[in-house]
Amino acid sequence: MISRIRQQLNLELSLRNLFEAQSLASFAQAADQGQSSQAPGFVKADRSQPLGLSYAQQRQWFLWQLEPESTAYNMPVALRLNGSLDLEALEQSFTALIARHETLRTTFRQNGEQAVQVVHPASAFRLVVEHLPAGQSLSVCVQQEVQRPFDLEQGPLLRVKLLNLGENEHVLVLTQHHIVSDGWSMPIMVDELVRLYEGYSQGHDVDLGELAIQYADYALWQRTWMEAGEQARQLAYWKEQLGDEQPILELPADRPRPAVQNHAGARLGLELESTLLDNLRDVARQEGVTLFMLLLASFQSLLHRHSGQNDIRVGVPIANRTRAETEGLIGFFVNTQVLRAEFDLHTTFRELLQQVKQTALQAQAHQELPFEQLVEALQPQRSLSHSPLFQVMFNHQSQGNAEVRELSGLSVQGLESDSHAAQFDLTLGTTEHAGGLSVGLTYATALFDIATIERMAEHWLTLLKAICINTRQRITELPMQSEAERQQILQGWNDSAAAYPSEQCLPALIEAQVQATPDAPALMLGSEQLTYRQLNSRANQLAHKLRELGVGPDVLVGVAVQRSLEQVVGLLAILKAGGAYVPLDPDFPQDRLAYMIEDSGLQLLLTQTALRERLPIPASVQSLCLDQAGDWLAGYSSENPINPAHPQNLGYVIYTSGSTGLPKGVTIGHQALVNFLHSMAEQPGLSAQDKVLSLTSLSFDIAGLELYLPLMRGASVVLLRPDENKDPQALLAVIEQQAVSVIQATPSTWRMLLDSAPAGALQGKTLLCGGEALSVELAQRLIDQAGHVWNVYGPTETTIWSARHDLTRCDDIWLGRPLANTRLHIVSDDINVLPIGTRGEMLIGGDGLARGYHQRAALTAERFIPDPFGPPGSRLYRTGDLTRYHADGVIEYVGRLDHQVKIRGFRIELGEIEARLQEHPGVHEGVVIDIDGPAGQQLVAYLVPAEEGQDPNTLRDELKAHLRAGLPDYMVPSHFVCLPHMPLTPNGKLDRKALPKPDASQLQRSYVAPSTEQERQIAEIWAQVLKVERVGLTDDFFELGGHSLLAARLISRIHSGLGVDVPLRLVFEKPQLNDFIQALESSGLSLTEDGLSDIEKMMNEMAGI
Repeated sequence: MISRIRQQLNLELSLRNLFEAQSLASFAQAADQGQSSQAPGFVKADRSQPLGLSYAQQRQWFLWQLEPESTAYNMPVALRLNGSLDLEALEQSFTALIARHETLRTTFRQNGEQAVQVVHPASAFRLVVEHLPAGQSLSVCVQQEVQRPFDLEQGPLLRVKLLNLGENEHVLVLTQHHIVSDGWSMPIMVDELVRLYEGYSQGHDVDLGELAIQYADYALWQRTWMEAGEQARQLAYWKEQLGDEQPILELPADRPRPAVQNHAGARLGLELESTLLDNLRDVARQEGVTLFMLLLASFQSLLHRHSGQNDIRVGVPIANRTRAETEGLIGFFVNTQVLRAEFDLHTTFRELLQQVKQTALQAQAHQELPFEQLVEALQPQRSLSHSPLFQVMFNHQSQGNAEVRELSGLSVQGLESDSHAAQFDLTLGTTEHAGGLSVGLTYATALFDIATIERMAEHWLTLLKAICINTRQRITELPMQSEAERQQILQGWNDSAAAYPSEQCLPALIEAQVQATPDAPALMLGSEQLTYRQLNSRANQLAHKLRELGVGPDVLVGVAVQRSLEQVVGLLAILKAGGAYVPLDPDFPQDRLAYMIEDSGLQLLLTQTALRERLPIPASVQSLCLDQAGDWLAGYSSENPINPAHPQNLGYVIYTSGSTGLPKGVTIGHQALVNFLHSMAEQPGLSAQDKVLSLTSLSFDIAGLELYLPLMRGASVVLLRPDENKDPQALLAVIEQQAVSVIQATPSTWRMLLDSAPAGALQGKTLLCGGEALSVELAQRLIDQAGHVWNVYGPTETTIWSARHDLTRCDDIWLGRPLANTRLHIVSDDINVLPIGTRGEMLIGGDGLARGYHQRAALTAERFIPDPFGPPGSRLYRTGDLTRYHADGVIEYVGRLDHQVKIRGFRIELGEIEARLQEHPGVHEGVVIDIDGPAGQQLVAYLVPAEEGQDPNTLRDELKAHLRAGLPDYMVPSHFVCLPHMPLTPNGKLDRKALPKPDASQLQRSYVAPSTEQERQIAEIWAQVLKVERVGLTDDFFELGGHSLLAARLISRIHSGLGVDVPLRLVFEKPQLNDFIQALESSGLSLTEDGLSDIEKMMNEMAGI
């Protein structure tokens, strides 16, 4: 309507005028106030001159040069023909159709630096007829035809094949390349073909009416209009609308994004039930929006909920036939708009609908700006792994093409194509038809499994039903999962209830084991050992002494004791006296120890004679040396004391790092500890024959497993002497001599140990790894040594470990499932349960939760929150860990929320880069952080080389190439720093804060001048194309302002100067000049002296222009 008014009345009206008009009279009034159309009229392009491409064709030409074998932009139509078919009439019809539309006889070629279209003369059409091969399905045969790539230079760009299925049954397969057609064109072509056939089959001509213009005329008009100022007007709107940052939509995928899109796709189809469709139309009418706007808003809501991102950009194709003269043409008119929706926690669906409505109306008023020019203007980070500006598309059509058309003696019906190339990560297509609404989800099979897409479709349908009930509800509160899925996540996968002695404290369980195996070895330290009876007697004597000193329930006692038999005796004595211990590592800095003593309010400290003088013990704190001379406990009973503590009383307080720079004390009760130990005793399990290595520092809570789990099960604890935990050779000797069968360590400690361990040194042993993320490389090394490894996970605040997973292969490094009486929830920012596969924060509930933080009520309330999914009074701990569920209920660790950074507008998970780094054989250990550099946020990789003496520069170049092969360019660190070893905390964890800052000179991108004549000549071509003064070897084509058209121009310049055909994709794969030149040389395309002289001659000519 708008285009007809423009054509007949020369008035410029917008879609908004149509929307806001309440009646024909009010629309007429708006028309009276409308302005005259400013667009120029169409003129015939001079066919004797080179015919330029439209902007859309130009991008297709570029994409074809990038991937000439790709079939992603093939456009097929298959028609089933039932009845008596007149082959001569069908050939006549195609002859007339191709003569009528120049695009159907057009090819393309490079004319210097400009691509041009070549319109060939009309000629008689000859139909290719094939019989369906015996035993071959129709679908396979059609697929083979439509999946053949086109040659845009040779043509033809319309292929027609008639498949003979039998007497009076045929299938006509039409395939075009997108450069000469679009979705609007296909029905035009089919309609005109049918009309022509109907006439010719009956022996008379058909008058389709003369076309006012041809596509080449439109291409000329488009460029004339855009260059006259319309481009600047529309571009200003889109720049303001889309802003400076162009985020990548990160939907929960089943596989990492490949470095290069392969466009392999599949499609999930479904029908919307008529009742739901009627309800949606009612909502659209009530809210004053179209069905398209409503469906788009629902899709953007789905993407928001699944990705967790608040800035959602969706590509939407528009016909872009705003002039009446273009309505009947076959050609590539369609344009793509990027429609943005912004969300926050409080956005209701009604508010989103109005936002989407305004965005859509504004977009319609600025729809002619070619998408290609928008990409060039916004300069998003270029990558072959995804499309620019948006990665998901929504395509709504008002009618389908499957209806049957009856001709004289022949019926024609469209067939659903099985060809589903994925141009984007995901495309939602909806088509209105007489029977309802057809829905198709086309997805990239490189990213998604069908089960993931089916689940997403179910979520969308549930969301639509919820929208029909209440548009005023917050989007974050709209139900998305079915009740069955929600219950599976909340209850089924958290069905961890198990009986355990919840009414007992830890000492009672150890005392029961003393009764059962009094003479079994409990502690082993070199040649020394204590039986269960001896350990219990000594601990009892000290416990009576501690009771005398006032130790009782919730009384905190410091423990600053080196690794020794006395250390374990002291711990058990505190627990038997009813108190709780606070580990104080003597190796900690004095200021930290002083703060912990003061903050905990200690009145009593257990230590050793050699340490007492080193410790900052205030006068108010009494110290008791466990190694003092003489039998100083002889006067105390060796019988079990009556323990005044209850399961809810504290067992220990562990100080962990705090965000303020000061440590915070985590308070753990007996019930939490007993539940943990009982669960681990069941799985992985422990027997009385086992020997468990006490490897971990007491100040790290996981030491509790190594000390107490064996003592509950009649096994032995193998102790180390001071500093043996830091000596891999000493550790291996202890493991062998004491026949250690169970070892628990952090990844950093495991690396140290494995570097010295001979093959088979750990065979048959139970290995546990936790405290940090387990890398693929380390998992493989552990599996190679022992056959399997338990990946264990849990923060101190939930008592040592909360989840476990037995790894037998390194490609599935999951956190696993919850321990007994533990609940794991993955939630959004507003604490709503997330769908399977969606990344969110891990919240932990159950019997393992700490009381909170010692004397930090505000922090406790912030991190320990009421459990909205559990019984009244239950709590959840916010871990800050980013995780996601897999379809089988196993949980995957993704990273830390505070390790997510934004680089050039892209949200990046540092753990993903670290994992890729450690896949390289030259890297023993790798860590990535972000820093504030001169050019903004930059990534820095810290490396421990696999071998000493590796050249850092060579390793850096290898790593850059390795990372670029699997990651987008913006995820490749700017700087690489080699270290002899990673800094560790006293608990054996990586100390990120201690990583040295890169040299300030390394943070600046310095100019590296070309050194050879070849490098200088190529650099000069780059500089000319990019219109910059100079280009250095480390400069990046796209960072200097390059884009797809300039990349094509660069290739053209190199070809004309050298006579060398360089693949266009090389500019994208090797955007740094040095890498580009090396790739040319390694491909056998090195520059000859003749070529260099040609370049010099070309440059001299250009300088004179």
